[in-house]
Amino acid sequence: MKIAIIGYGKMGHEVEKAARARKHDIIVTIDNAQEWEDRLGQLKQADVAIDFSQPDQVVGNIHRCFDLHLPVVVGTTAWQDHFEAIKTRCLKEKQSLFHAPNFSIGMNIMFLLNKQLAKFAERYDYQLSLAETHHIHKLDKPSGTAIKLANDILSVNHDYNRWSIDTPTDHTLYINVTREGEVNGKHSVTANSHADRITLTHEAFNRQGFAMGAIAAAEFLIGKTGVFGMEDLMES
Repeated sequence: MKIAIIGYGKMGHEVEKAARARKHDIIVTIDNAQEWEDRLGQLKQADVAIDFSQPDQVVGNIHRCFDLHLPVVVGTTAWQDHFEAIKTRCLKEKQSLFHAPNFSIGMNIMFLLNKQLAKFAERYDYQLSLAETHHIHKLDKPSGTAIKLANDILSVNHDYNRWSIDTPTDHTLYINVTREGEVNGKHSVTANSHADRITLTHEAFNRQGFAMGAIAAAEFLIGKTGVFGMEDLMES
């Protein structure tokens, strides 16, 4: 594939290494508004774009890709308030979008286990809580991954009707957020009862797993139209 990388920070560089390892070409990188203008010709030659930019930039980036009918894989989080509008345009214009709060295969296995734990927790009177830790440079709180874990719990466990990062109250699922050092990402779901404790934890050692997942998503997206996520990739 000919890949465009949008957002050329630490994750962008990791995506570049993963892409080259898979024998793909990086034909352009874009990291600011001026480069959108200066490198438009190269961008038009791309087969797919992979976005790991910033939350305040990603929606505009997606629309620019749609303007070019360029399939786009989005790893940036904290833009879900705009998701329905993006989805509507994508489907109406037969565009191609792949989005996920977390591209790690291991984390997506945890998503599946989390739902099973949440179901049993309601049945057998376990109290659930979440915790997530990331590096100090991460802007959104909680992480998109933690939000997905929480929303998946709410979808199958009726003991909770909302989640919060503030002091927990009745029927509120508490998410403990920590920002420290250069932590790549650690997420835990804990189920407590009077008899015992169950904990599911995923810890990323580096950014390689996220980058490889993003490349796999880009490979999956080629030739397809619509809105896709990691569930579609893993089931394929």
